Amino acid sequence: MLKGFKEFILRGNVIDLAVAVVIGAAFTGVVNSIVNNIFNPLIASIFRASDLENVAVWTLNGSDIKFGAVLGALIQFLLVAVVVYFVFVLPINHLKKAAFAIKKTPAESLQEKNEELPPTETELLIQIRDLLANERAAAAGEPPATGHAPKH
Repeated sequence: MLKGFKEFILRGNVIDLAVAVVIGAAFTGVVNSIVNNIFNPLIASIFRASDLENVAVWTLNGSDIKFGAVLGALIQFLLVAVVVYFVFVLPINHLKKAAFAIKKTPAESLQEKNEELPPTETELLIQIRDLLANERAAAAGEPPATGHAPKH
């Protein structure tokens, strides 16, 4: 029972997930601080409100509908998305492309350089079949084969 748990904990995915959660929590604190201390006051000052939550507030039957708070949440989401994309996704995609280029087989590298590749096993077998068919046809006085597979 403990062996299975140990294997589960030591898997790379679990550790990566734990690191991602810790970094995500720290990152959320930084983004919240930027939004609450820079963007929200700037937008609130444009609308002459004390903070973004007090911008575009509608009161309906005694309840406050706070469009400014929603705007603040949208700004926070967009900032998180931009940072995640440019700090994590874009560099990781670049690294994956570089790793894929390194892992290419020699045949793939030759194709990219437009160099002639040696024939595959299937191509060699087709050539041998055609040669044998042409020799049989020549011996029987028939026209040479066309190189297509015989129809059954």
